[in-house]
Amino acid sequence: MRVLLFGATGMVGQGVLRECLLDGEVAFVQTVGRTATGVAQPKLRELLHPDLWHYGAIEGDLTGFDACFFCLGTSSAGKGEAEYTRITYDLAMAAAQTLVRLNPHMTFVYVSGVGADSSEQGRVMWARVRGRLENALMRLPFRGVYIFRPGAIQPLHGIESKTKSYRLLYRLLGPVLPLLRRAFPGRITTTERIGRAMLRVARYGADRQILESRDLETLAV
Repeated sequence: MRVLLFGATGMVGQGVLRECLLDGEVAFVQTVGRTATGVAQPKLRELLHPDLWHYGAIEGDLTGFDACFFCLGTSSAGKGEAEYTRITYDLAMAAAQTLVRLNPHMTFVYVSGVGADSSEQGRVMWARVRGRLENALMRLPFRGVYIFRPGAIQPLHGIESKTKSYRLLYRLLGPVLPLLRRAFPGRITTTERIGRAMLRVARYGADRQILESRDLETLAV
């Protein structure tokens, strides 16, 4: 399997990259992003691309992939709806619309978030934008489109968030997160299990397109 990975330097993306590189059935991984991951591995290629809204100049490097794992995301804190739409909806759709034209047989997996509003009508801005994006992605004619909605995520294997406040929060909660995972099964997942769940749906699909945290735990066998 040949995998295209967006957001490989983020917390979730780091975990997904790790699982892809460890998986013997993944022959090739190409990351796309503004910054390098710093990972050196024979089956990894990093494609640095500063403009994530336009792909015309690199289309030749975006063909021949079986799966795309789209892990780019940002917090809505301090952002108005127009700005958040541009860096969430517009950015993801620019990539997805290019890829569906170049790789129509690809499976596309998008990391959204718990609470995204599929009705697109709710009062919470970020949830409306995410819900609108989810709906638009699921209308694209890929072989398969799957939306991951993880809740709390435990970073493993030395992975850290790029956001300073999140790093502090995870450090404070680090000792208790494993206990909380056992106490509330299906509510908290890990970077490792998200990566494994992505690989599973890329290979075998799933019985629904929108997959909540509990579904991800089940898939990550």
